[in-house]
Amino acid sequence: MKTDLALLYNVRTTIKTIAGLLLCMVANLSATVMVRADSSSPLLAAYYDRQMAIVGGSVYTWAGNAAPKKLPFKAMQVGVGRDIQYVLTIEGNLLSLSDNREQAETLMSGVAKFTAGQTGVLATKKDSTLWWIAGLSGKPQKIASDVATAAVGDGTNYYITNSRLLFVKGRANRGQYGDGRLETTERFVPTATQAIQVSAHTGHAILLLNNGDVWGTGGNIFGPVGKFGLGDKAVRWSRILTGASAIATGASHSVAILSDGTLMAWGLEYGPEPVPVMAGVMVVAAGSTTTIALKTDQTLWQWQRGEKPRQLPLD
Repeated sequence: MKTDLALLYNVRTTIKTIAGLLLCMVANLSATVMVRADSSSPLLAAYYDRQMAIVGGSVYTWAGNAAPKKLPFKAMQVGVGRDIQYVLTIEGNLLSLSDNREQAETLMSGVAKFTAGQTGVLATKKDSTLWWIAGLSGKPQKIASDVATAAVGDGTNYYITNSRLLFVKGRANRGQYGDGRLETTERFVPTATQAIQVSAHTGHAILLLNNGDVWGTGGNIFGPVGKFGLGDKAVRWSRILTGASAIATGASHSVAILSDGTLMAWGLEYGPEPVPVMAGVMVVAAGSTTTIALKTDQTLWQWQRGEKPRQLPLD
């Protein structure tokens, strides 16, 4: 009997161990495969002082340090522009929510994923075609095919193909292309290879390669793209750190999740060299002054640059 109980205990222990490993694998997949521009995952979004999150299947929105408010949507992704919030429903409908409008409006149907910013939205369909939507009134315009992910920056947009080529279009005055040019192009041009995620904000961008390297380029007054070009701008991609599984960047600071779940941050209030902030992080998003993170235990956290993370209460 004792032998049977011991055997049963060992079986249960093994099952729990396997379950834990599977949970970590899912967390890593959500951070590396399902990446988005303003966040490391569809579950979080941050832009300037607006934040959104999907926790336990519920959608939350809040501004600044206010308490998160639950929204009546079933969504697979959230996104934030400067004055607009976005929800991608489980049916594939991309909805916009504005302070000036009482009801949500459908911007596009058949969407698989999207990325939002100040100037509009880049939406990807299931057939890997990329579409641009300018503001709330713009009609979807097809701009590329074979797209894996994309990013909307402040005047410079990016997308990565399924073959891991990075393409850039828009402003180049701060070195946003990473290839040395400082003049705007009217079409998307390739500037990097082996890319799996790109994140862009105010005149800068950071890039995650398939080997775990994180690179940065563009405006670097406060160090969001690392030590190269600090105080002015980096005009070529330069390596910031390695061993990362996901990235995000805000107005003047950047963050990355390492393969072991450690969250690293650099830029304003942190310095140009990445420093550890917290452990057990599954996904992260960075806004103007705020960072939000969802840990593997499904707790949601928020903090101002350089301050201690605090857990957010949810309904």
